Amino acid sequence: MKIAIGSDHAAVDLKEKVRILLESREIEVIDFGTDSKDSVDYPDYGLKVAQAVAAGQVDKGVAICWTGAGMVITTNKVNGIRAALCLNKDMAFYARSHNDINVLVLSQKYVKDEDINDIIDTWLTTEFEGGRHIQRLAKIKAAEKND
Repeated sequence: MKIAIGSDHAAVDLKEKVRILLESREIEVIDFGTDSKDSVDYPDYGLKVAQAVAAGQVDKGVAICWTGAGMVITTNKVNGIRAALCLNKDMAFYARSHNDINVLVLSQKYVKDEDINDIIDTWLTTEFEGGRHIQRLAKIKAAEKND
């Protein structure tokens, strides 16, 4: 599996933790940065992650900013991306099982260090349920085509 990650300056610390966690699971990580606490614009990094996922260059993506709000807005602007802000493992479970998210968005401010492992594990191991959720995702895909 190959996963793209990216963050703004306010979330560099969490991005590094996520990178180490993914690599410890022998997952190939493509790190789009940033690697500094010097101010940058979060859309630059969120778009790189989302575009890599949409293009099939990676299997999934993780985008991180201070609250997560900016990254979830940014990544969802790319056709084919289903991103969700997950602050705990329950959110990650339902976002995967019901919404088949391909980009996990995290918040440096609101995700607790002790929850990171559970969120990542849940996101990686939960399968999409299909069933009634398929028609809902089809409506989202149709809306993307109408843009």
